[in-house]
Amino acid sequence: MDKGLHFTVCVVTAVLLLRESSQAGEEKHPEVLAAPKPDSRGAGEGLPTLTVTTILEDPYVMVRGAELEGYCMELLGALAGMLRFQYRVRVVADGQYGAVAAGGNWTGMIGEILRREADIAVAPLTVTSAREEVVSFTTPFLQTGIGILLRKDTASQDMSFFHFLSPFSKETWTALLFAYLLTCFCLFLVARLSPCEWNEPKNEENHFTFLNSLWFGAGALALQGATPRPQALSVRVIAVVWWLFTLALLAAYIANFTALLSSGSEQLPIQTFEDLVKQRNLEFGTLEGSSTFYYFKNSKNPIHQMIYEYMEKRREHVLVKTYQEAVQRVMDSNYAFIGESISQDLAAARHCNLIRAPEVIGARGFGIATTQASPWTKPLSIAVLKLRESGDLDYLRNKWWESSCLRRSRERWGPLEPPALGGLFLTLGIGLALGILAALAELSSSSRRAAAHAKKSCCSVFTEEICTRLRIKGTARQSQETSGKANA
Repeated sequence: MDKGLHFTVCVVTAVLLLRESSQAGEEKHPEVLAAPKPDSRGAGEGLPTLTVTTILEDPYVMVRGAELEGYCMELLGALAGMLRFQYRVRVVADGQYGAVAAGGNWTGMIGEILRREADIAVAPLTVTSAREEVVSFTTPFLQTGIGILLRKDTASQDMSFFHFLSPFSKETWTALLFAYLLTCFCLFLVARLSPCEWNEPKNEENHFTFLNSLWFGAGALALQGATPRPQALSVRVIAVVWWLFTLALLAAYIANFTALLSSGSEQLPIQTFEDLVKQRNLEFGTLEGSSTFYYFKNSKNPIHQMIYEYMEKRREHVLVKTYQEAVQRVMDSNYAFIGESISQDLAAARHCNLIRAPEVIGARGFGIATTQASPWTKPLSIAVLKLRESGDLDYLRNKWWESSCLRRSRERWGPLEPPALGGLFLTLGIGLALGILAALAELSSSSRRAAAHAKKSCCSVFTEEICTRLRIKGTARQSQETSGKANA
């Protein structure tokens, strides 16, 4: 009895140990058998089964419980539904994308395709000439390039002393100054022409001198009332248009300046790869054995060669094994990661203290890898094109790249140029023209009444009025004094 009990305990213990070891192996290399759901007639029976190799990278392929999910998993499901096949997904054993090893053999997903361990590779696998020589690729399902991922506080620099001028470009500030001077001159001119503002030029003193007009315009810019107050309709038209112009202009300035301060992108000293090479505060690197590394290795560009030499000399310190390690290193240290721009956009969307530099080089695409002469290459390419034409790829892109950061990057923000405020300046110009026309109409009406009373030509009286009202104050006084002396 004791021997039987002891034997039973041993058997149960062995079974439990084997079950734990199998579960640990599944966690290390998760496999999911997925197939289109068969309908009531058993349409899923007899479909071909493909072995799919992939790599764990957020948001393309991620482990959630006992299953895999992500952009590539949804793409694979859509392709299986269109082409009617079942599939078994396995994570690549060595965790590599695919590069030529020292012995000439390929590693990663490319190596598994060549060794017939997998039929296709659905992953963020970049299409390169070296890979195209040994495997076949479908039409790219995602377009990307090479960018620089930075942490905001390591990439920022001190604001300039005149940082408050950044919301508008130099051309906009110049146009604003010209509009201010032109408006003040029009106020001065219309106030002198209008008889409602200045009834008797020979006996009165006009309040809208040029200096007073400048003060009136500056007061409107500061949203403060300034004297003198306009009385004529023509002067009031120009004043109202200038007030509306300044309100809209101040609203645009405040909104753009607030966005500038909150985004922090304007202070990026590293805009290009040349800036990255010249600085000495940040280390930089890329994924070991990735297509990005070999892009810089094969490039003839001097800047790219400097980047490759830097990474090659310090490969033990600057090259990373996984994308997750790269993002974490950027967040924790003075490190800049060079990699796929589309993946960096995702990191910047999920980690609000990260930002991607504006420059992107080496346009490329992610494709599905198959064995050479595979019968699945062309059907998969056609299916990818159909998904792109139907908008399904854009839907998946927006779904898995959704941002949780409320910020504006430099690609969407910049100093306001004059064309952006063209309608505002046009409105101001029309208002100034209407004010001048109204002043001429007022003066013409007054001249007609004076001509009828004096029985003179309307044109002569109109000309005399203009000459009298535009005469300089000092000259008018001297002429009055001279005429007084002659009468004496």
